Amino acid sequence: MAPLFDSTIVSVALHTLSHDLHASVETIQWVSTGYLLAMGVTVPLIGWLQNRVGGRRLWMASLVVFLVGSVLCSLAWDVTSLIVFRVVQGIGAGAMMPLLTTLLMQAAGGRSVGKLMSIVSLPTALGPILGPIIGGLILGAGSWPWLFWVNVPFAVVGLVLAWRFIPADGPTGRARLDAVGLVLLSPAVVGVLFGLSNASRTDGFARPDVWAPLAAGLVLLVAFVLWATRRREAALVDLALLRHRPLAAAATLMFLMGAALYGGMLLLPLSFQELRGADALGAGLLLIPQGVGSLLSRSLAGRLTDRIGARTVAIVGFAIVLLATIPFAFADGSTNPWWIGLVLVVRGLGLGAVMIPIMAVGFVGLARPEMPHASTITRLSQQLGGAFGTAVLAVVLAGAAAGGDPAAAFQQAFWWAIGITAFATAMAALLPGRQSAAAPAAPAQAEPARTTAS
Repeated sequence: MAPLFDSTIVSVALHTLSHDLHASVETIQWVSTGYLLAMGVTVPLIGWLQNRVGGRRLWMASLVVFLVGSVLCSLAWDVTSLIVFRVVQGIGAGAMMPLLTTLLMQAAGGRSVGKLMSIVSLPTALGPILGPIIGGLILGAGSWPWLFWVNVPFAVVGLVLAWRFIPADGPTGRARLDAVGLVLLSPAVVGVLFGLSNASRTDGFARPDVWAPLAAGLVLLVAFVLWATRRREAALVDLALLRHRPLAAAATLMFLMGAALYGGMLLLPLSFQELRGADALGAGLLLIPQGVGSLLSRSLAGRLTDRIGARTVAIVGFAIVLLATIPFAFADGSTNPWWIGLVLVVRGLGLGAVMIPIMAVGFVGLARPEMPHASTITRLSQQLGGAFGTAVLAVVLAGAAAGGDPAAAFQQAFWWAIGITAFATAMAALLPGRQSAAAPAAPAQAEPARTTAS
C-alpha cells in the first residue's frame, strides 16, 4: 500500500532534499516527522469517522487526501511547503491503514483470519525493506519530485478498485464525537512520537525536546486512559476492549514487534554503511534477502495460524527472529557477506511469521462495531512501539559509538535488539491457542465478547 512505502521511500532522500531545498538537516527532518505526527493525530479518529460516514466513503476520501498530498509534495517550491504538504499526506495515510484492517476483518466475519492477515499485512512487512531500495532507484534515475509522483498511479487505481469492489455502506450510527478524548489522545500520541523521534540526536533522552514532549504525552495518555475507562463504548477509543485477552495480548505484542522490526531496520542499514562503506542504495539492496524471507513465510504462517492457533506460530516466529539477530551481535566489517545474506533470509522468515498471528488474533471474538476500536488500538501500539524501539537503539548506538569502535557499538546495540526480541518471545505465550484463534467473530447485534481465551 502506497502510504506504507511512501514513508520509507522518502527516508532515504532526506540528504538530497536538504541539498536541493537549501535546508538544514534539523529542518529537513520535519519532512518525515510531520508525516509521522499527522498519522498519529488521525488514527484515533478513524473509528468515529467510519461510524459517521461509512467505510467505503471514508476509505476513498482518505485516498483522495493522500493523492492530493502526493501531487502537492511533488510541486513543493521550498522546504516549508513540502513539510505542510507532507502533513496532508500523513492525514490521508493515517486514516487508510487502520481502516483497511477494519474493513477486511468485518467482511471476513472471523473466518480464515490468518490467511486474510497474510495479505493485509504484506505492505507493513515489505515497506521498511523495499522502501529504501525504491527510493534509491528513483533518486538514481530522476529527481526528488518523482518520489511523490510515483504514488499517483497507485492511488488512482486504488480509487477505481475501491469503487468497484468495496461494498457500499452508510453511517452505522450518530454517536457524538468524544471531544475530551480527542483533546487528550491525539496530543498524547503526538507528544510521545515527537519526543522519541528526537532521541536519536546528541544527548539522547537528556534533550529537553525529548523528555518534555515525552513526559507531556505520557501524562495526557494516562489522563485519556482514566477518561476512556469511565466512558467505555462512548469513548473515542473503547479501552474496555482490552479486557478481552486476545486483543490485550495482540496490542502488547504489536508494540514489541514494532520495536523489534523498526529498531532492527535502523541498525541494519546503518551498520552496512558504517562498517562496509555501502551507500544508501547499496544498504537497501543488502536487505533484499530479509524481504525474500518475509515473503516466503507469510502464506504458511497464515495457514498455520488458522490451523494450530496464534500462540505457537508467534512464539516460533519470534524465536527465529531472535536466533537470526544474534549473529549481528558478533559481526563486523569483515564478516562474510554471504553469511549475512543467509542470516537475513532466516530473520525475514521469522518476521513474516510473527506479524500474521499477532494482527489476526486481536479481532477474534469481537463484534463488528468493536473492530474499528481494535484496529485503532493495535495500529497505535505498533506505531508507538516502532518509535520506542528506534529511539532506544539509536541512543544505545550513539552512546556506545563514543568509545571510538564502530563495530563494538553496533554489536552492543544489536544485543539490546536481541533483548527486546527475547522479551517478545516470552510474551507471545499470552496469545490464545488453537481453540480461541479459530473462534468466529461475534455478530454485529450480539453483546460484546468478554471471554478469556485459553
